[in-house]
Amino acid sequence: MERGLRAYRAVLRLVRRLPPDTRPYYSKFARENFVNYRQVDDTNAIQDLFQRAYTHSTWILQKYSVDQSAADRLKEICCR
Repeated sequence: MERGLRAYRAVLRLVRRLPPDTRPYYSKFARENFVNYRQVDDTNAIQDLFQRAYTHSTWILQKYSVDQSAADRLKEICCR
C-alpha cells in the first residue's frame, strides 16, 4: 500500500510538468487507474502495474517533450 501511494504521488508530480490544459485529464486518468487496481494482491501483478505506470509516464513525458529524467523518482519506486 505504501509503495502504491508513493508511486501515485510521484505520478501526480509528473503531471504538474505537463502543459496546463492536459493536467486535469492525466491526473484523473492516474487516479482512476490507481483506484481500479488498489485491491490487487498478487505480487507479480503488482510489479507489472508499477512497471506499466513507469512506462506509461515516460511515454507521456516524451509525448509532451518533458525531460524524462523527471521520472527518476518514479523509476526508483516502480522498478526495483
